[in-house]
Amino acid sequence: MSISESPAPDQTPIETTATTTATADASNAPGGMTFEERRHARNLGISYVVLAGVTALFLTRHEGTATFNLDGGRSFGLPAQGLGWFVAAALAVTAGIQLWRGYGKYTNVVLAMASILVFMSFLSWAAAGRSFSFIGMLASAVTFSTPLIFGACAGIMCERSGVVNIAIEGLLLSGAFTSALVGSIAASWPGLGDSSGFWVGVLAAMIASALLAWLLAWLAIRFKVDQVIVGFFINFFVLGLTSFLSSRVLTENPDYNDTPTLGAWKIPLLERIPILGQILFQQTVFVYSAMLLVVVFTWFLFRSKWGLRTRAVGEHPRAADTLGINVLRLRYRNVILAGAIAGFGGSWWTATIGRFNENITNGRGFIALAVVIVGRWHPVGAISAALLFGLFDSVADKLSLLNTGLPSEFIKMTPYLMTIVVVAGFVGRSRGPKAAGQPYESQ
Repeated sequence: MSISESPAPDQTPIETTATTTATADASNAPGGMTFEERRHARNLGISYVVLAGVTALFLTRHEGTATFNLDGGRSFGLPAQGLGWFVAAALAVTAGIQLWRGYGKYTNVVLAMASILVFMSFLSWAAAGRSFSFIGMLASAVTFSTPLIFGACAGIMCERSGVVNIAIEGLLLSGAFTSALVGSIAASWPGLGDSSGFWVGVLAAMIASALLAWLLAWLAIRFKVDQVIVGFFINFFVLGLTSFLSSRVLTENPDYNDTPTLGAWKIPLLERIPILGQILFQQTVFVYSAMLLVVVFTWFLFRSKWGLRTRAVGEHPRAADTLGINVLRLRYRNVILAGAIAGFGGSWWTATIGRFNENITNGRGFIALAVVIVGRWHPVGAISAALLFGLFDSVADKLSLLNTGLPSEFIKMTPYLMTIVVVAGFVGRSRGPKAAGQPYESQ
């Protein structure tokens, strides 16, 4: 409709204004896109130009072939310098097309392909004249991403319910400490043994983190305390408490900090699949649990009555309350359940290392918050972002072995830069649930 036309009978004045504005924007923008879409397309094109320049300047300096080892004794090689020039040229062409007309619905596909090219060019530059296990790097990335997946799912469950959970770091840390302490004690009980004792510790970790999550919900929902402040309070409280107990209890009683580590559990038949078998199906039970959690959580969030109510409470709590949904009770339940999930994820550290160390999570809870944002508050997006963050951790470890001269911390900070780009809307919008962080009082 044009601006001069009267509104349709079934439209409210607000809907009419929004439709008119969107139509006017689309008609005035080049190529039929709105000005917002055009701006994002231009920003993405500029990003390709910058990547092309960086690739040409830095990733074409090393001669030689990088050898990437696969499973079964197989390998493939890539010429570092030649690949660098090829990727730089491909990015330049991609940037030109993006700035000229864009890629429409294939924008994300092109972005993913460009990212893979830059990544492989970087690896070839780092490993020029040498070889390393490509499959091992990807398998490590899956392993490193596991606690991030649990933390991100906990964050998504809370924010989809309207509660901002900054306390993921504290929930993970409490889970790690409790599983180590209780698991070590339970393993010495008659008739349990190391394996059963460990799972008793995991159960205790889930309960401990659920109690902390209840404290978060109680202060944020009942007393309407700022949710960010409550989250940081829990983080610092858990950090101080676990550090104190670690030095006074675990250090003085080493038997209380000796949990069994979980080995890889190979899935029959699937573990024989070339490449994917070693990456995905020769992992610990925590990795499989994280994958299952994403599948189950996604289905329940978007296909069940609970998921519909959760999303309604996170977006429009007043409307949900009007329809008979108990907003506060649902928020309580979801936050406590999210705490139990984070506690289970915190047990990953003790299962991997076999003991608890002070501040063992090392800020992974805050990375999980970044995963929530990059994944756009969706479980599938979260697992993709977590795998990406895990990949950077794995690459950083490989760089320390290859002696490239590039600090591994530089690689580890890259995901944070990416998070800033996403939050700033440089390559697209990233908006969370509307009611997240807003206190609500039932009528």
